[in-house]
Amino acid sequence: MIAYLNGIIADMEDDTLVIDVGGIGYHVRVPLNILDLLPGIGDRIKIYTYTLVREDAFQLFGFLSKDDLSIFKKLILVNGIGPKGALSILSSMSADTLRFAIFSGDAKTIAKAPGIGARTAERLILDLKDKISFPTVIQDGEAGSSGKMPGLAQGFQDVMEALVALGYSSTEAHQAIKKSGVSPEENTEVILKKALLML
Repeated sequence: MIAYLNGIIADMEDDTLVIDVGGIGYHVRVPLNILDLLPGIGDRIKIYTYTLVREDAFQLFGFLSKDDLSIFKKLILVNGIGPKGALSILSSMSADTLRFAIFSGDAKTIAKAPGIGARTAERLILDLKDKISFPTVIQDGEAGSSGKMPGLAQGFQDVMEALVALGYSSTEAHQAIKKSGVSPEENTEVILKKALLML
């Protein structure tokens, strides 16, 4: 197994990188949403990899962090989600957003990934809900299925509940509050207005 590659980006095309390591070019498939985070062609990169070996294929899937690689490995164990489906999900959302969607039971957000239907999203939640790291979710201010955020400032809690009542998913509400950059000490009305601007 190849744990990671540390080399030069020789080429980038769609969701595939060619990493030159000591004169050997490795094709590595990556989530689309990391393309903007990558340095340019000719720059050095360290990328964590998952090696898929089949009778008819030998493929590398690459991620910028061990955390993303870890969630990819969990995803491919879910019935009906292979490496292609897992890559599609991680191309549509960050690992943190996915964790939050799983923890909050938000199948709607997961089903937005190309090729992932509502039933597959629900199965994913059932299979992985007990396998995600609860402390990691809470420390970033994530919510449960009711929209409750244990240990979260009351202002954020009230805005979460208001946004969910307006029809937004708990994941969308959480992301809007996070992106707004407001302080939990702000007035609830101010937090709500700034969060709505993010939606």
